[in-house]
Amino acid sequence: MLSLTAVLAFAGTSAAQTNPAGSITPEVLRGTTVDPATKKAPAGAKTAVPAKKVTAQKTAAAPTVQRGTTQRATPETLRAARYGGFAPAQPPGPPPPLDTVSPRSLSFVSFNTQETLTVTYWSNGAYHRDALDKLNHFLRDSRDNALTEMDPLLFDVLWHTAQIVGYGGPVEVLSAFRSPTTNAWLASVSRGVARDSQHMNGNAMDIRFPGVPVFKIRQAARSLNMGGVGFYPRSGFVHLDTGPVRYW
Repeated sequence: MLSLTAVLAFAGTSAAQTNPAGSITPEVLRGTTVDPATKKAPAGAKTAVPAKKVTAQKTAAAPTVQRGTTQRATPETLRAARYGGFAPAQPPGPPPPLDTVSPRSLSFVSFNTQETLTVTYWSNGAYHRDALDKLNHFLRDSRDNALTEMDPLLFDVLWHTAQIVGYGGPVEVLSAFRSPTTNAWLASVSRGVARDSQHMNGNAMDIRFPGVPVFKIRQAARSLNMGGVGFYPRSGFVHLDTGPVRYW
């Protein structure tokens, strides 16, 4: 079976939601078995019949207990099933102080295509249309070259995460935008891919900060409380998105 990282290598990177630049708003088995026709047993075998009935009752009672412990549903588990992650029992705490004034620049390298990009996508209180267009193309689905309007808020999540861990190098992108066709294929070959993935909405990226432990990236992103954070230590990457706040 392919590892999630290997599978993602076939998925393209691409671009986000249709938010206008500069106008982002930070959203039974029962125990009643039917006995077969009872055969008359020989006179010396009377004790064998009760023994069989007792065994049937015991084996039939077990599923009833198991069923009661596996069908509980809570709002958190329902939301987790819908969005592919597990909602936290408690928030991680207040977010750290954020730099809301400095220009925001990001450098990228694509795991799939080895393309690179460096842009200043935000400054003076506004997103820059030309930079967003470049990001939309860079983060396209490289499997079929489909692209979309990426959610600019996703770049803010990524930029603030890098600031918190003190990372200023290129961000390695394993996957960004996925077309429905690509996502359906990935979901068919990997259990780690949700069929309704946020990647199809243009508001998710799977990333690495080379040289930075993935658990530090996870902790920094979680502290922002700005969307979903998925932790994949075996594959060595973190998933970031601007969907509902949830962690897995």
